Amino acid sequence: MFTGLIQRKGTVKRVSRGAGLVVEILADEPWERPLEKGESVAVDGVCLTVASCSGSRFTADVLKETESRSGIGDLLPGAKVNLERALRAGDSMGGHIVQGHVDCRGEIEAKTPKGRDFTLRIKCGRVFASQSVLKGSVTIDGTSLTITELGEDYLCVDLIPVTVRDTTLGGKRPGDKVNLESDVIGKYVTSSVATCRDQAPSSSGLTEEALSAAGFL
Repeated sequence: MFTGLIQRKGTVKRVSRGAGLVVEILADEPWERPLEKGESVAVDGVCLTVASCSGSRFTADVLKETESRSGIGDLLPGAKVNLERALRAGDSMGGHIVQGHVDCRGEIEAKTPKGRDFTLRIKCGRVFASQSVLKGSVTIDGTSLTITELGEDYLCVDLIPVTVRDTTLGGKRPGDKVNLESDVIGKYVTSSVATCRDQAPSSSGLTEEALSAAGFL
């Protein structure tokens, strides 16, 4: 589990394809504690397992499913990425609950200055928008942000100076693709509502089976 509070930016050093995709990433600053083989690191919001590591450099294997849902497969050497190590018991819980399971890719439609800040408008599609809530949380390239405007197929977020400086979102431009993960609570609510709707009785609500089950027959 992650929080969406980016800890480091990193640089992609190597991308290789053999039996599967392998990425090698170097954190731009040393970690406070050494990386460990087998631990989880979110790369642009995608939960990856450290396959090997040395200092601030690590490699990770990428599943085909992960490639299909995120932009990890499009990374090239030299690309900048957001990094966050998994939350440990006792760590401060900032941001929001982030699984590192990208739902889909969105596209930045506009980046508008707003005083000292910037507003990003992101086309996310109707399904993703339906799982989102105005003033709720969303993860964009691993960064926990608050939804400030929500439409049928788009959402907007504001970037404060620290987000612009400490994440890759500050360098994004209209047309760029981003990884999106909706709030897990919203997913469960959407799933529960759909299940209840599918299991609802007929429009009359009264059937012989229902009356019998309730003890009336």
